[in-house]
Amino acid sequence: MKRGLRIGQRWRSMLGTWVAVAGVSGLLLAQGTSNGAALVTFTLDFPNSDPPHYSIAVDAEGHAKFECSVKVDQEEDQNYRLDFEVSPANRERIFEWTKQARYFEGKIDAGNRKLAFTGEKTLSYQDGRRSFTARYNYSTVEPVRDLTTLFQNIEQTLDYGRRLAYLHKYQKLALDEELKQMEAQARNNELSEVQGVATVLQEIVDDPSVINVARSRAKELIQMGNTVRPAN
Repeated sequence: MKRGLRIGQRWRSMLGTWVAVAGVSGLLLAQGTSNGAALVTFTLDFPNSDPPHYSIAVDAEGHAKFECSVKVDQEEDQNYRLDFEVSPANRERIFEWTKQARYFEGKIDAGNRKLAFTGEKTLSYQDGRRSFTARYNYSTVEPVRDLTTLFQNIEQTLDYGRRLAYLHKYQKLALDEELKQMEAQARNNELSEVQGVATVLQEIVDDPSVINVARSRAKELIQMGNTVRPAN
């Protein structure tokens, strides 16, 4: 029980730091939206998954904000926030696919109740002239499916960053297995925006108390994040 309390206290301490760091740039992103800058937001709510809730907001300049609910203990959730820059290629994809999806005006859900529930997804678009929001479980609209895949790949990357930061601080021996899984997903094109977690990866590379194989994996991931594919 005491160990669980200690872990919960560690999470609270780290989450407080993350939220403080993200606060200024998050405020700037919100101000950009109020000034009429275009903003695309993807949200997923999926109870009993990890995390059960997250959102990613990207503006027209590529400034982005990630927020998710983190389970601290069995009864308490905390919010984790991270601001990052989306690569130019993915920024172009996001806004082009949004345009092709008519900015999410109208219904985008397939409406097939026989399909398995994979979480309530929400896509929204805002600028100085338009504001549309659409919810769906599964969509047959191709650009919506493309956006869903991209945002989910980005989320997986950023969630690796969250877990790696925690393990680096408290459980360094577990880093190699986590990095091994991340590297495998990156090679299978199941992650996106790896450069968004470059800071925590570099901290692992620079730490001589981390085993060399883990440091090598982190270095390789940084190099993979620096290799960005051009937009189609």
